[in-house]
Amino acid sequence: MKNNTINKKEIEKFSKIAKEWWDPNGKFKPLHKFNPIRISYIKENIIKTFKLDQRKTPLRNIKILDIGCGGGLLSEPMCRLGAEVTGIDASNKNIEVAKLHAKKNNLKINYICSSPEKLKITRKFDVILNMEIVEHVEDVNFFLKSCSKLLRTNGVMFVATLNKTFKSYVFAIVGAEYVLRWLPIGTHEWEKFVKPDDLISIQKENNLLVDKVDGMKFNILTDQWSVSEDKSVNYIAKFIKN
Repeated sequence: MKNNTINKKEIEKFSKIAKEWWDPNGKFKPLHKFNPIRISYIKENIIKTFKLDQRKTPLRNIKILDIGCGGGLLSEPMCRLGAEVTGIDASNKNIEVAKLHAKKNNLKINYICSSPEKLKITRKFDVILNMEIVEHVEDVNFFLKSCSKLLRTNGVMFVATLNKTFKSYVFAIVGAEYVLRWLPIGTHEWEKFVKPDDLISIQKENNLLVDKVDGMKFNILTDQWSVSEDKSVNYIAKFIKN
């Protein structure tokens, strides 16, 4: 039986470029471009699900676990929106960068170097973010099972990843890594991409029922991401725990 979701090769890959997390023109430039649409999507869906007030800090008292948080690109905006954020990452270098950046910005975020199955925490979370992480783990089934144990009943889990299609191979690997050089070569492995139907059936086994699945599309002319009906490359799924 598997008891570890850490893929050492993947961790080393991201640890090497950890110092670049907060450089909008560095190795994580595509993620900086992707971030605004991720933030608004998560915020709107949390507000709708938990029927929250649209205030300046609408996510007040919502306990969020950001898994594979990297340097904190998503943890920090969630904290600014009022949420109580815990960010975990299997790379110690990523966590050090995240801690330093949060401290510099006077943000109270609980950063821990851990994977979900090793997280020693007793409380359950209202929201779990699995953004662009499932395509980098060792065992998707075991990873999602471990994550689901950390989510409270009626809690929400967001999973953003890449579909396993010919189009995703052309766009996300050939296009983004080799042609446009948006990402370092070797960032993604097509074999690790997950089809929405496969993700939905894995989650169902963990009492997580799909609420919605949306595509995410990049417009090269406007240089912006938007929510789309096209799920053939990037997509984001929202699950609610039974």
